[in-house]
Amino acid sequence: MIRVLLVDDQALVRAGFRGLLDTAPDIRVVGEASNGGIAVALARELRPDVVLMDLRMPDVDGVTATRRITDDAALNGVRVLVLTTFTEEDDVFAALRAGASGFLVKDAEPDELLQAVRIVAGGEALLSPRVTQSVIAKFTASAAPTPAPRREPPELGLLTQREREVVRLVASGLTNDDIARHLVVSPLTAKTHVSRAMAKVGARDRAQLVVFGYQSGLVAPPYSPGSTEAP
Repeated sequence: MIRVLLVDDQALVRAGFRGLLDTAPDIRVVGEASNGGIAVALARELRPDVVLMDLRMPDVDGVTATRRITDDAALNGVRVLVLTTFTEEDDVFAALRAGASGFLVKDAEPDELLQAVRIVAGGEALLSPRVTQSVIAKFTASAAPTPAPRREPPELGLLTQREREVVRLVASGLTNDDIARHLVVSPLTAKTHVSRAMAKVGARDRAQLVVFGYQSGLVAPPYSPGSTEAP
């Protein structure tokens, strides 16, 4: 049974998510929190498998709560899944850097949400393709407003060519099974490549591997209107 903690400052939103999640035979909502501070306290008390985290809340926001949860060694098995909108790109990237295992847009279909909880609970990262490019485009635009030489992180040199390719595939939102089909290898081999890449760059999970990919320049930022280069 996957145990979920709901975190959102709106009671009606929490009720809606609870009603949906409780329809799944393998998912159970074990608690609710109206802000990040309460979420951290409940995570420590209840030890859920997944924290479904809103980002913008009073007192303690979702990014801060995510960081407190992922930095707590006692909560090593707790995964954070961020719920976002298209207007929160900055917060999403900050949440990923803070240790979130993925994100999903709030207007996702019910089946998408249930599957997202299962994916994150199973140890995978969930990086919604509908939001990833928007998040990364905005982050790279704000992080590098003027041209500057990029310093290659030493961890990048530890990756083999195959591992670099795997990082790019993970960044595009592919699962291990997707990567296996793309590379024509077994799912176990794909998982091994991902695990080795994560270990070499010090990524806690796949979401952190994606952050490394973009920040190191291994994964190119998506083309966006106003860019001086063609896609």
